[in-house]
Amino acid sequence: MFANVYKGKKVLVTGHTGFKGTWLTTWLLELGAEVCGISKNIPTQPSMFEELQLEDKIEHHFADVRDLPKIKSIIEQFEPDFLFHLAAQPIVSLSYSDPLDTISSNVMGTANVLDILRTFKHKCYAVIITSDKCYENVEWVWGYKETDAVGGRDIYSGSKGAAEVIFHAYQQSFFASSDGNVKLATGRAGNVIGGGDWAADRIVADCMRAWSESSCVEIRCPEATRPWQHVLEPLSGYLALGQGLVENANNHGEQYNFGPRSEQNHTVKDLLSDLSQYWPFKSADEAYRVTDNIPFHEAGLLKLNCDKALFNLKWEANLNYKECIKFVSEWYFAFYQNNSNMMELTRKQILDYKEKAIEKELVWCR
Repeated sequence: MFANVYKGKKVLVTGHTGFKGTWLTTWLLELGAEVCGISKNIPTQPSMFEELQLEDKIEHHFADVRDLPKIKSIIEQFEPDFLFHLAAQPIVSLSYSDPLDTISSNVMGTANVLDILRTFKHKCYAVIITSDKCYENVEWVWGYKETDAVGGRDIYSGSKGAAEVIFHAYQQSFFASSDGNVKLATGRAGNVIGGGDWAADRIVADCMRAWSESSCVEIRCPEATRPWQHVLEPLSGYLALGQGLVENANNHGEQYNFGPRSEQNHTVKDLLSDLSQYWPFKSADEAYRVTDNIPFHEAGLLKLNCDKALFNLKWEANLNYKECIKFVSEWYFAFYQNNSNMMELTRKQILDYKEKAIEKELVWCR
């Protein structure tokens, strides 16, 4: 898988204790990589990172990505062959209550990683993760392309747009040549769901917490439409992008979207109705109710055009909507109801994801 480019290689992941970071770390271990992780803290309780006992399986560091000297020391001592930068403040609601923390984490944190790589002496392929929210969203019905304007009308979106601007400036100023030690690119994705997400103000996490206690959850925007995708979808894209940096110098300095199939567009109400079927509710009315409390702006529609990833990386999404719902529901239900070995279940879902990609003859899974 991914042409075995990660097997036996040293891979550093920032934000490795978070939802996406934990899944990525687990997958990298399955691919035979030696992993080093840097995170500010354990961001949630429960914690998927702790549940999977990953601290015992990797080189693990607590450090804030804004602490340049400490991050620089860890990276230079580890000498990664690959670097995936996921560390960020990812919650939109928190960007309203503490905008400066969001800006410093998402903008200066990214700048710090890029500045360390600017003088890095070891050959390294770096994938800098931002978000689909980096685009200036005018809520048109077609997908945003990598050449569309970045921006944002809220602090979180603005911070991700700014991170892309900083990346472009650093790339043009210090990494313009593809002959240097460092090759890098950015990956953009959003509307990610999957087992192990317990972040605040995330719709699936809120539901699972409530449903595990047989409680009804309140939702704000039932008709908001999102292109929902399982967490393994963008992660397969990020890994394919790392491979692409190794195999083709033309990917250096580029930006890539990673999103689901177009049929994945469903309303929040549809998503919760489908997820609730895996729980012992008599009807969807017992699972959720609509509230008029909308404390901050939320986009009605934002989806990505992923043609560039298909053309240059041979990457395309794997799971259909029903498969995505099944993966998400089975993970949470096992955690709350079955007292399962969650590391084994997580590894099984990664294997199942790979097998489905093989059945569909997707090029990136070879």
